[in-house]
Amino acid sequence: MRDEYDFSKGKRGLFSREKKDLHLPVYLNPKLEEYYQKIAQRKNLDLNTIINTVLEKEMELHNSLS
Repeated sequence: MRDEYDFSKGKRGLFSREKKDLHLPVYLNPKLEEYYQKIAQRKNLDLNTIINTVLEKEMELHNSLS
């Protein structure tokens, strides 16, 4: 490593993006993934759509109980 680096021509934030655009991956238990993947294939939808639908329904249920 150098003792000193020249950042005078650097541009701040060139490779960053706002946190609102950041989507973190969610890893499913293999058993759950297999189960919901079968449902997605039967309904001709992608896995993300199925999981989001299930989670939205769970949120509605939780809100109705509160």
